[in-house]
Amino acid sequence: MKIKNNLILAMDIMELQKAEKVCETIGNQIDTIKIGYPLTLAEGIKTIKIFKENYNYQIICDYKVADIPATNSKIAEQTFKNGADGIITHGFVGEDSVKACQDKADEYNKDLFLLTEMSHPGAKRFLQKDADEIAKMGVEMGIKNYVAPATRINRLKEIREIVGKDSFIISPGVGKQGGEAKKTLEYANAIIVGRSIYESENPKKATEDIIKSTK
Repeated sequence: MKIKNNLILAMDIMELQKAEKVCETIGNQIDTIKIGYPLTLAEGIKTIKIFKENYNYQIICDYKVADIPATNSKIAEQTFKNGADGIITHGFVGEDSVKACQDKADEYNKDLFLLTEMSHPGAKRFLQKDADEIAKMGVEMGIKNYVAPATRINRLKEIREIVGKDSFIISPGVGKQGGEAKKTLEYANAIIVGRSIYESENPKKATEDIIKSTK
């Protein structure tokens, strides 16, 4: 997946009208947004097609899929059936559950992103201990896309070393959580930014500033 300006907007606004206003303000500075449960549960899965058709965005659905294989398969099926270009799945549930999403991604010729480690402080207690093994599992499964934290550059670097230079890493935590855009892009292919853009009084300028900071 190619991502314009190496920047993904995390659209966690819970009102479609407000989300669309942010998109209109930003203009064509980005071409990829990440939609999670907040917007999907508030406004419905129709939001995927709305952003694709009205703004021609690539859509990554951050559903952090983490269930048994049969349920994962159903979630991935509905996600891709409604137009998503990618889906994020947890790796801690094991190879069989991840493979259920991988099979659906292959069926629809879309992208699967394997979440190795999250960006918030609480991830250190449980998830971080197994993040390296999750990344190794992804490599063994032939997965090429990963999610790793911008808030802990040392961990991002270590995950990059495991998955290799040819893998594609997207990294959340830049901005409000403290991650630095330029430093993150030393190891990640794209950064994920949410509140620093959509909570800004001027989302267009905020986006411009973030892009400039990566140069």
